[in-house]
Amino acid sequence: MNVLIIGYGSIGERHARILTSHGHEVACVTRNPKCSFTTYIDVATGITEFQPELIIISNRTIDHFDTMNEVAATGFSKRVLIEKPIFDSVPPTISHTTDNVFTAYNLRFHPMVQRTAELLQGKTIHSARFHVGQYLPDWRPGTDYTNCYSAHRSQGGGVLRDLSHELDLALWLLGPWQRVTALGGHFSSLQIDSDDVFSMLLECDRCPAVSIHMDYLNRVPRRGFEINAEELSIHADFISGHLEINADRETYRPERDATYEAQIQAMTSDNVSNQCTFEEGLAVLQLIEAAEKSATEKTWIKAS
Repeated sequence: MNVLIIGYGSIGERHARILTSHGHEVACVTRNPKCSFTTYIDVATGITEFQPELIIISNRTIDHFDTMNEVAATGFSKRVLIEKPIFDSVPPTISHTTDNVFTAYNLRFHPMVQRTAELLQGKTIHSARFHVGQYLPDWRPGTDYTNCYSAHRSQGGGVLRDLSHELDLALWLLGPWQRVTALGGHFSSLQIDSDDVFSMLLECDRCPAVSIHMDYLNRVPRRGFEINAEELSIHADFISGHLEINADRETYRPERDATYEAQIQAMTSDNVSNQCTFEEGLAVLQLIEAAEKSATEKTWIKAS
């Protein structure tokens, strides 16, 4: 399959490496001199000359919306995968169909998440807690954290957008959110202008009490969730690879690229049932904006 990648930063490079390892042909729309693949200077030329069957949008978050519109303007109707978060803000209108557009929340494909989704089928869920945290200067060894997009709100940085996998997991496992309240902002001495801490309390269709905490501050990386349902308690720790189901423990330690490979497999096959849709990606962004509004106004925000 011909796959056109728009944007060739670290995530674009990862997609390209995985795609070529599975026998797909890759070309890129980029000005990055480190790109070793066929490159095009603009989207329209890339689509016309390369004739892709799949497009991956992995440029800056603030450019996602305009890039999606550029792709749509060419008449391209095959699948499009947009890196998370889908946009930097909720757009006022979408003037074209998005049935072929998906959002790259690859953590859905982690075997612990898949196992949890199976266990929760048909269950009444009582409470859930999600948490993720890692010290931002440790994210990319050998680089200055103040120069990365995470440090700059104008580039789509900040924990709410950067670590929004947890928001997607909450909505995917527990159903659409109904109302939310939040505290968050830039609380630390990190030299950034984006939010470094956010804590949220929300109500979802399948769960009346959901808490989500995310930060750029934890010196010991943390990522996981706890869900209590009827006769069932689940505790997932992505760092240790342990999934506790009541008193039993299962171990899952997939290779680093495993969730990305599963996502690519879904996008290049007929089964996209686990893939985050455009509408679901937009729902995550709506939750992000509601959390920001709640933190500013110090009140509960209801889903529209």
